[in-house]
Amino acid sequence: MTVRTSSNHLGVNDYLAGELLSERRHEYIGGDIYAMVGASDRHNLIAGNLFAALHPLVRGIPCQLFMADMKVHLTVAGEDAFYYPDLMLACDPDDRARYYRQRPCLIVEVLSEATERIDRREKLLAYSRIESLQEYLLLSQNEPLAELHRRRDDWHAYRVREGSVPIECLDTALDIDTIYADLPPVESVRSEP
Repeated sequence: MTVRTSSNHLGVNDYLAGELLSERRHEYIGGDIYAMVGASDRHNLIAGNLFAALHPLVRGIPCQLFMADMKVHLTVAGEDAFYYPDLMLACDPDDRARYYRQRPCLIVEVLSEATERIDRREKLLAYSRIESLQEYLLLSQNEPLAELHRRRDDWHAYRVREGSVPIECLDTALDIDTIYADLPPVESVRSEP
């Protein structure tokens, strides 16, 4: 979830410098910054499982896999934007800025009630403008459900509840049970004050 923290427009260089000093991450859209709110245990377990499964596949090839703290930089309607995807795969050897990538081939977001609308609409529209992006994967926290959007399919959703999720960027597929391994049942998740 993001919370708007500034009504004054901030320049890109000031934003990037501020992120180096900040204890909290912020997304940046056209000069406005939005604080990132912490994620749940389920969110982190799902993202961690996916990272653990994909990481061995990128060793020895020019791809780099990032989890949570690497920004993606893009331009939407002439405005700079920086988002923090939950997971990002970047394979362009010329795309090596220190704190962000501009040409990823895969972006993954783990959905929550607070972020689902933004991830499904705003970010899907923004990410689909990244020419290098081949796949955008949305993962539910509440059930084993992967929703894969692909450029070659005009970004239409392909849902996977059982079996494997194809990851064409790495010419592989991941079993849905691997992505959702070791998660407590949703019924046992209790609300905390």
